[in-house]
Amino acid sequence: MRAAVLTISTSRSGGEGEDTSGPALAALLERIGCEVVASELIPDDRELIEEGDRTVLIVENDQNFAKVLLDMARDKGFKAVVELDGEAGLTAAREVRPDAITLDVDMPGMNGLEVLDRLKRDPETRHIPVHIISGVEQKREGLKAGAMAYLTKPVSKDALDDAFSRISSFIDTVPKSLLVVEDNDAQRQSIVELIAHDDVDIVAVGSAEDALMQLENRRFDCMVLDLGLKGGMTGFDLLEKVKSDSTKSDLPIIIYTGRELSPQDETRIKKYAETIILKDVKSPERLLDETALFLHRIEAKLPEQKRKMLEHLHDADSVVAGKKVLVVDDDVRNIFSLTSMLEDHGMVVRFAENGKQALEQLKKDPEVDAVLMDIMMPEMDGYETTRAIREM
Repeated sequence: MRAAVLTISTSRSGGEGEDTSGPALAALLERIGCEVVASELIPDDRELIEEGDRTVLIVENDQNFAKVLLDMARDKGFKAVVELDGEAGLTAAREVRPDAITLDVDMPGMNGLEVLDRLKRDPETRHIPVHIISGVEQKREGLKAGAMAYLTKPVSKDALDDAFSRISSFIDTVPKSLLVVEDNDAQRQSIVELIAHDDVDIVAVGSAEDALMQLENRRFDCMVLDLGLKGGMTGFDLLEKVKSDSTKSDLPIIIYTGRELSPQDETRIKKYAETIILKDVKSPERLLDETALFLHRIEAKLPEQKRKMLEHLHDADSVVAGKKVLVVDDDVRNIFSLTSMLEDHGMVVRFAENGKQALEQLKKDPEVDAVLMDIMMPEMDGYETTRAIREM
């Protein structure tokens, strides 16, 4: 039988009147055979924060590195709050409402990417810029989920200095800047009208060449790009050119297109772009939502009509967010399009290309909430597969 393990944290305050509930609980648990791991809480600035202070929340599993980040934050003029695990980090984010967050990915229990996902799904914390500093290389996943930047450990003092300078600069820069690249005049204007408010400075151009000129002259916080650009350079070409430039590779790019995409197109785009939105009836709400995410807009400060659009979208997504779906289809094109659509609504998608694979997937992970089943499949068709699932 595996022993239970419980982490006990000692008091931050210390000194006279020190809280002894941690040590007392530890002694009791040891008597009943539990393994107890002590975790020293780091004295931080949470009790010293006053109105107008610039604050950063440090969510970091490594206590020594957390102390390094704490010292660096203070040197840069921040009051800092330190949490050593993801759950505590989420709670602190909601209570402290920091100006920025540094986040480790490799943590026990709730890892950093799950913390980031929860932060970005909560309208109260969604706008807070998150800078990931981690020993785990998951840069693409972090940036796609809404992180402003990603540093991989080990990191030098200069790199940390640059990270905190970037955080300060990001906080200070108001309004945020958006580049819209759309060759259709009417659609370009509607995108501008959809997103426009006094917290965003929008530059809208009609060609890839004009977009490159703008990118050379100034820094943007996000770009909306149509793939079907006319002229010498396509949207695909622009996407690859921007992302291959080391000075612009972290620029979040949202693909907003009416073009039908093949599986090859999607694979090519997903290598570089943060989000793909296909133009349809619901796409304006999604575009407003995605740009709000990457521009770190405070939803409560948006005009009422735009707030209601986002609330309606989030209410619909909250019903299915985090649910697991198994897609069973022998046509890989259907799998691609269904996966893309379901993931856009926060669902976790698994797929199988035939009935036998579907049964194997469900044996490995029985916690699937729903199955989307193709009927016309070779060998074991959808009816036969469904009967087998019902017998499990």
